[in-house]
Amino acid sequence: MEKIAILGISAFFHDSAAALIVDGRIVAAAQEERFTRIKHDNNFPLNAIKYVLAESGIPYERLSSIVFYDKPFLKLERLLETYHAFAPSGLRSFTASMPVWLKEKMFMRRHLRKHLEALGTISAPLLFSEHHLSHAASAFYPSPFEDAAILTIDGVGEWATATIGIGHKEQIRILKELHFPHSVGLLYSAFTYYLGFKVNSGEYKLMGLAPYGDPEAEQTACFKEKILTELVEMRDDGSIILNMKYFRFSTELQMTDNQQWEKLFGLPRREPESEISQDQMNLALAIQQVIETIVVRMARTAQEITGKDYLVMAGGVALNCVANSKIASSGYFRDLWIQPAAGDAGGALGAALAVYYLYFGQKRSIGAENDCMNGACLGPSFTDSDIRKTLDEYNAEYRYFDQKDDLLDLISREISNGKIVGWFQGRMEYGPRALGNRSILADPRNPEIQKTLNLKIKFREGFRPFAPSVLEEDVNEYFSLPLLSSPYMLLVSSLREKWRMPVIKGKEEDIYQRLYDQRSVVPAITHIDYSARVQTVGKNSNPLFRDLLIHFKKLTGIGMLVNTSFNVRGEPIVCTPEDAYIDFMSSEMDLLVLGNYLLYREKQPVLSMEKRKQIKNLD
Repeated sequence: MEKIAILGISAFFHDSAAALIVDGRIVAAAQEERFTRIKHDNNFPLNAIKYVLAESGIPYERLSSIVFYDKPFLKLERLLETYHAFAPSGLRSFTASMPVWLKEKMFMRRHLRKHLEALGTISAPLLFSEHHLSHAASAFYPSPFEDAAILTIDGVGEWATATIGIGHKEQIRILKELHFPHSVGLLYSAFTYYLGFKVNSGEYKLMGLAPYGDPEAEQTACFKEKILTELVEMRDDGSIILNMKYFRFSTELQMTDNQQWEKLFGLPRREPESEISQDQMNLALAIQQVIETIVVRMARTAQEITGKDYLVMAGGVALNCVANSKIASSGYFRDLWIQPAAGDAGGALGAALAVYYLYFGQKRSIGAENDCMNGACLGPSFTDSDIRKTLDEYNAEYRYFDQKDDLLDLISREISNGKIVGWFQGRMEYGPRALGNRSILADPRNPEIQKTLNLKIKFREGFRPFAPSVLEEDVNEYFSLPLLSSPYMLLVSSLREKWRMPVIKGKEEDIYQRLYDQRSVVPAITHIDYSARVQTVGKNSNPLFRDLLIHFKKLTGIGMLVNTSFNVRGEPIVCTPEDAYIDFMSSEMDLLVLGNYLLYREKQPVLSMEKRKQIKNLD
C-alpha cells in the first residue's frame, strides 16, 4: 500500500515553515528562517520544503496532498469587512494591503502552485485548513491524550482569535470562538509595541520584563485597573471585548493610538532600545497579570464545556510560559500538553495532521510513553564528514573525540570552570526554543554568567533571564513545578526556598544591575522573582544532552545547565555547522562542540577579510 505523505505549509505572515508527515508520523519540520538566516522569514518556505522532502525520502511527485495552514478568502473577508466598518479610517493601510491581495493572496491557490513549480509537477490536491484548526491539530494529535480539551489563542487567524475545542481519538470539534478585533494576542502585542519591543518578536521580552514590576506598588494596581476599565472588558468565561478607541491595528499600520495611551497611563510610548523606567516595568507587570487571568479563565471554561481531564494548547499566546504555569497549577486539569512550535510555524504541522486524520480519515495511534514530536528535534542533522568539511574550509583548529564520555567529561570540566560552550548536535529543533541540540551552555552556579551571556555572547538586552535544563528526576529538588515534566521549556517554576539567597540591595537599582545580584545558589538561571523557565530532560529524551547533564552532576553535584538558544541577537537559531562556526567566532564563546569535534576559540586562526565579511558583528 502506498504511503500517505502530506506536506504542510505556513507562509506569508511570519515564521514560514514546512512539515511532512508520512502515515501519521511526523518525519520532519523546519522554519524557513533557519535556511535563509532572515529572522521570522515570511516568504514561501522553499528551502524548508526541500529539506523535509529530502529527510523523508519521499519524492515531491509522490506526495498525497499539500495543505496550507489557513484560508485566505476568509481572511480577505475579514479585512474587507473590517475596513468597511471603520471607514474612512484606515485608508492608507487599505491602499497598501489591497494590491498584494489582488495580485497574490486573493488567488492563493494559483500563487502557491506557482511557487511549487520549482519542485516539479504534481497531481496531488492542494488543500486549505482554517488557521485555528491548524493550531488545534498541532496541539491535539501529537499529544499523549486520547481525549482532551483544546485551547488555541493567538493574534488572529481568519476571524477567530481564540478557540475552545474538543479532541477525541481522530476527531476535533471547535465549540467556541472569540472573533477579531477582540484578541488576547493583539492586546499583548499592543503592549509589546507600546513598551518599545517589536510585535511578533518581542512578546517574550515583555514577559521577561514583567517581573521587574513592583506587585505591591499602587501604580501597578492603578495600571491594571485602567486596563480592565478602559482598554478591555474581561468576562467570566475568559472572552474579552477591546475598546477600539485605544487601538489602531484594525485599520492602521501601528498597534495603538499613542496619544490616547499616553493620556490613559501618563507614559509616552517607549522608544526602542531606550532605557526602561520603573513605570514601564510596572505597566509590563500589569498587562502580564491581566493576560494570565484571561488565559486561566479561558482554560476553566474549556474544562467546564468539555468535561475533559486534559488540556492541549497552541497559538502564539501558548508561548507565554508564565500564563501556562498558572493553568498547570490551577487544578482544572490533570495534565496539559503544549505544542512546542505553538506559533504560526507550527501551523504547517497542524494543517498536515488535520488533513491526515480529517480528510483522509486515518486512525490515530496514541501512546503516553511516546513523544510524537521527537523532542521537537525535527530539523536537519549533519555527519562528522559534513562538519569536518566546514571546519577545513575555515582552516579551523579542532580536536576529534572517538569516545563520547571523554568529550562529556572535558566539557563538564570546562563549563564548571566558567567556560561558555556552543553546543551543536543531532537534528535542529522545530519552534523557538533550543532544547539541547542548538544550544549555548554554561554553569548555572556562576554569578557572572548572566551578564556575560547577555552582553558578550547574545548581544541582547541585559535584563533578560536564562533558562535551566535540568534532569527530570532532579527537578523537584530545585523547583516547585506544577507538573513534573516540562520537556519543551514552556512552563515557569519558582526556585525552592532552600536554594535562595537574600538580596540586600533595594528596588531603586538600575534594571540592568538588579538581576545580577546573586539571589540563589544557581544565580545564572534565577530571575528577579526567583522564577525560571524550566526544561526537564527525561530518560526517554535527548540522550546525549542528558548524558552531559549527568556528567556535570557527577562533577559538581548539580544536574542542571544554563541553556539558551545558539544564535546572536537579530538572527535565527543556527542550522548548519557553518552557521555555528560563524556565530562562535562573532561572539565571545569559549568553546564550540560540533558533533564529536571540539574547538577552542583562542586557538582559531584569524579569519580572512572575505570570511570576516560573513560575520555581521565583525564587519
